Amino acid sequence: MSGIAIVAFAATSAHADTPKEQELEARIAALERLFGTMQTELDATKAENQKLRAGSAAAQALSADAIASISAIQLAPSNAGVTPASTPVVADGFKVGATTVKLGGFIKASVDFTRWNDGDVATGNLGRDFYFPHAIPIGGQRESIDNDFNAKQTRLWLTTETAVNGHILKGYVEGDFQTSPGTQGNERTSNGYNFALRRAYIQYDKMTFGEDWTTFQNLAALPESTEFIGPTESIIFIRQPLVRYSYPLSKTTTLHLAVENPETASANLGSPALIENDDDSVPDFVVRLNHTFTAGEVSIAAIARRLSVDNGAVGDATTGYGVSVAGRMNLDAAKRYEWKFMLTYGSGVGRYVGLNFAPDAVFVPATAQLKNVEVLGGYSAFRVNWTPKMRSTVSGSMQTVDYESGLALASLANFNKQAWSMSANLFYTPVKSLDLGAEYRHGVREVVSGADGSLDRLEFLAKYSF
Repeated sequence: MSGIAIVAFAATSAHADTPKEQELEARIAALERLFGTMQTELDATKAENQKLRAGSAAAQALSADAIASISAIQLAPSNAGVTPASTPVVADGFKVGATTVKLGGFIKASVDFTRWNDGDVATGNLGRDFYFPHAIPIGGQRESIDNDFNAKQTRLWLTTETAVNGHILKGYVEGDFQTSPGTQGNERTSNGYNFALRRAYIQYDKMTFGEDWTTFQNLAALPESTEFIGPTESIIFIRQPLVRYSYPLSKTTTLHLAVENPETASANLGSPALIENDDDSVPDFVVRLNHTFTAGEVSIAAIARRLSVDNGAVGDATTGYGVSVAGRMNLDAAKRYEWKFMLTYGSGVGRYVGLNFAPDAVFVPATAQLKNVEVLGGYSAFRVNWTPKMRSTVSGSMQTVDYESGLALASLANFNKQAWSMSANLFYTPVKSLDLGAEYRHGVREVVSGADGSLDRLEFLAKYSF
């Protein structure tokens, strides 16, 4: 603007100053003063804005530092038991609507070295997969050592839980690749095996419906083993459809009442082959009382059965019964030593003990009579925890079978009379959920004639549970 005034003044300086020109000059001078004042105010405003921006940046930096400091204080653990906020929480299962679903199981790989001392056992026989006393050969020649690898005992399960009108509804399904003898793979190429049902049941409060372990059995008493079962000859080992009611008598005592799937497993006199008759019309009745205490737990169970054989021409029926005591007990306050045991006696309960080592009864076609078979089986197992990651179990097991004295011994010559085994193992858990184990077992089977056979097995295991 001052430039305009100078130009105007230069243009008029060549002329005399008239009153009109003097008035114009005065106005120009006033404009110059006005624009000068405006320029000064503008410069002052710019300087003030720069100061404000500098102050704002400093405040923002201070705020960021403060926030970082506060966050660090919040995330720092106040003690060892508090999980930092940044640690993710892993959910147990997942939700499908109102139902909680969980998946679990384990992957098990085993390697066996078995010497059959009195004969050979063919590939595909259950005795090659786990300790199965029936499969111990008798009367043959000593064989070389058989080496078997398998992962068919790998197991998967699924559980569901739903709250319904103040009640809890649960479901459970379990299967593995060992149970089914169906279309199998072969060791030459595929080594594939069928997935088969083990357990499938519904629980509604105190009621259980479906397929589960028999109520006659106490799972808590089973000893740790690399084997699929362990001391097979003496263990109550049955999974079957049932209806069970479990009633807590107190905080430490529970009564279980059940009706279970019936099946008479008989043998005809003269042949030890077991027969599934499918002639049963009355369920097996089972009761078990469980009691827990500071050092462990103990159970007593009883079973009553109706045995039936009917081939259309002749038939007979009789009653079977049995009792079993089982439990586990810590032998010291530090829980370093543990004892597990089971003792079972019964008449007509052969299919419940030792994977049906003995028949429930012997059918005599000549007289159309069904004769009960008595069994007595038991084991004792001691476990030692050497360190938090290493442990061992030593066990001894047996089953003896008695047939009615009136039956001809010659006709029973090849029937199982007794079996026993002893074992020792070592387990190591290098990290949570991973078990590595080794076990040695010696087992013997004897028949009524007195002939016997034995095996020696060394087994190695790797098992990942999830």
